[in-house]
Amino acid sequence: MTSKGKILLMDDEQVILEVTKEVLNFLGYEVVFAQEGAAAIGIFSRERSAGRPFDLVMLDLSVPEGMGGQETFEKLHALDPSAKVIVSSGYTSEPMMTDPKKFGLAGALAKPYRIAEIKTLLETIIPKKG
Repeated sequence: MTSKGKILLMDDEQVILEVTKEVLNFLGYEVVFAQEGAAAIGIFSRERSAGRPFDLVMLDLSVPEGMGGQETFEKLHALDPSAKVIVSSGYTSEPMMTDPKKFGLAGALAKPYRIAEIKTLLETIIPKKG
């Protein structure tokens, strides 16, 4: 099966990384993950420089130990203004969650994730290949 796209997933909780990776793999996406923003920026830069850019970056807004989603997004946007980024959080009243387009984001995903919501959002952001 060919991949529907390549996603960089950043979340500080190992269980969320593992479960979300399984869901995204099940939906047909290739997934690379990082546990905080500095690592995500390093991976993003390395893959972009190697000609293997990500189709989408998913960032957790709340990362107590390390760089969180908002700062990571700002740095990614400075590196590549065309990067498609969505944020996720359990705090659905965060401004980036309530009006993601206002911040230049491709979307927002509330935790806990629902497979149907992830599938629908990704299909609207990542163009079909082939």
